[in-house]
Amino acid sequence: MNLDNKKVAILAANGFEKSELFRPFEALKEAGAEVHVISLKLGEIKSWDGDNWGKSITVDRVIEDVSEADYNALVLPGGVANPDLLRVNENVLSFIRSFFESGKPVGAICHAPWLLISAGVIENREVTSYHSIKDDVINAGAKWVDKSVVVDSGLVTSRKPADLPDFIDKLVEEIAEGKHEEQVVNA
Repeated sequence: MNLDNKKVAILAANGFEKSELFRPFEALKEAGAEVHVISLKLGEIKSWDGDNWGKSITVDRVIEDVSEADYNALVLPGGVANPDLLRVNENVLSFIRSFFESGKPVGAICHAPWLLISAGVIENREVTSYHSIKDDVINAGAKWVDKSVVVDSGLVTSRKPADLPDFIDKLVEEIAEGKHEEQVVNA
């Protein structure tokens, strides 16, 4: 699918799961999208790869300087530290909520649904996540399912790095489709 003229934000911090940022980043660029890495500060953020720190990526924009209006979609990679660092920042949570309010596609993999929980946008949605946060997802009012990829009105979720092929395929498809009016929530 062609994503020419589409801009995608990938929101991450130190400790993101290496494959869950780099593989979607590369696939989205290959499909023609302009992709920006958004974080809490400029410079580089470092991935987590297996049992140690991994490859870094340069931050394009800081959260205070971006708006949902600048992007067609949002991608939230997982990792344990990454969403935990981000979910306590109100600018991050507002940025995430704004994508749901406008009906734009959002992708969240592994532990990234923690961000959806903290942003208050997961209730009454069918989602998946890494198995260890299943109870968090259910307690936030979502229906948790054990599938490689789940799509609910423009929200694409997956469980783990092994699910990346399915996650990326659905993410590209949802971004190509554009806004999903039935996704709009008043958070």
